[in-house]
Amino acid sequence: MTEGFSFRFAGEDFIARPSGALWWPTRRMLIVADLHLGRAERYARRGGALLPPFEVKDTLARLAAEITALDPDRIVSLGDAFDDDLAATRLQDQDAARLAALAQGRDWLWIAGNHDPGQHDQSRLPPGFPASAAPQPEGAISLRHIAAQGPDISGHMHPSVRLAGRRFRCFVLGRDHLILPAFGTYAGGLDIGDPAFGPLAAGGIALACSAKIFALPVPGRGRRDLRKTRYIRGSS
Repeated sequence: MTEGFSFRFAGEDFIARPSGALWWPTRRMLIVADLHLGRAERYARRGGALLPPFEVKDTLARLAAEITALDPDRIVSLGDAFDDDLAATRLQDQDAARLAALAQGRDWLWIAGNHDPGQHDQSRLPPGFPASAAPQPEGAISLRHIAAQGPDISGHMHPSVRLAGRRFRCFVLGRDHLILPAFGTYAGGLDIGDPAFGPLAAGGIALACSAKIFALPVPGRGRRDLRKTRYIRGSS
């Protein structure tokens, strides 16, 4: 059985992976959000914090591990693959080559996010990037960067939760919206108690990404609205 937390959303079965990736078994689709490749380089370039310059390699290594484990037919990146335009053109040669190798032989959909508005050096990036920011329909579900009209699967908000003095990335699951955690190593997070999550998932659940995924309620009103949603705890 695939590692993670199994649940049902918008009539489809999904598995939230401890890595922060989402697996859609019936479509053999791996979905990730907010890789933010090149964040350390952007911070250094703009005079910000000098972060250890290994986040691109770490993010790609974790993504490669998911691809090896699941062997997806399709991969979807829900926007903000790079931290800005220059970060996209300043990938080290080996990192650009690894990204291209991960995409080779697979159907890979890049959805543009708010960090992906410009033109990139296509010679250093995998085919199909950057893609349109328009939502991409998958049956009744829309795949997009920023949650809008549901049912949809999105990223952008970098949800996280603090428990026992530690911060965990998390999925946020509401009646009409499924929001993925940021997959990028240095992407950071917005606490699920922030009012921004209220209209999207109040009364839903958060799936915290630890060695074993665990569920907890999203703060706010609206829990009665989700009583008909079926949640299935998976193995890990």
